[in-house]
Amino acid sequence: DTIADRMMELRKNNEPHKFMYMRGRYSPTSTGLAYGSIGKIFGSPNSFSHSAICAEAEKMGPGYTQGFFGYRDYDLAKTKCLVVWGCDPLSSNRQVPNAIAKFSDILDRGTVITVDPRFSTSAAKAHDWLPIKPGEDGALAAAIAHVLLTEGYWSKEFVGDFKDGKNLFRTGATIDEAAFAEKQTHGIITWWNLELKDRTPA
Repeated sequence: DTIADRMMELRKNNEPHKFMYMRGRYSPTSTGLAYGSIGKIFGSPNSFSHSAICAEAEKMGPGYTQGFFGYRDYDLAKTKCLVVWGCDPLSSNRQVPNAIAKFSDILDRGTVITVDPRFSTSAAKAHDWLPIKPGEDGALAAAIAHVLLTEGYWSKEFVGDFKDGKNLFRTGATIDEAAFAEKQTHGIITWWNLELKDRTPA
């Protein structure tokens, strides 16, 4: 009765969009009835399955960057620098046993850096833990990109380079897009001009 009463209160207030249904992994009852129908019948677009933070979300990264919308795992057997950013492969990854088996070898041969507000299992074992404030991931990523470009650490073989070979990435400076010969990326100078030129670590 409590759930029904609260749902009806939303309907009476003309706020069905404030109703949200979330489910875990698939089951016969949750798929068709609860996930498939309740939100639609009630008038809310907010029905979410675990795929939003699992398999489908995982496929989006390589899908949009490499054109490969599918399952894949990382080459942990050869990894020398592992940056664990906003996740914990030792406890929440499609390949948890693989990550656990390979993690100590990475610690022995390379560096592990964890970027996470939580002191996760990976953070506890990492060489460096960056306990950023929740929601500050974008600021950190932009600052890292700013430094990579201003100090000339980008992969010229993949990204490209300035036509005259001189690094024009300077803090606060706008760059003419025609000055850069891009290879495998698209819009690096536009990104710099619109977003990165003032995003120093400070």
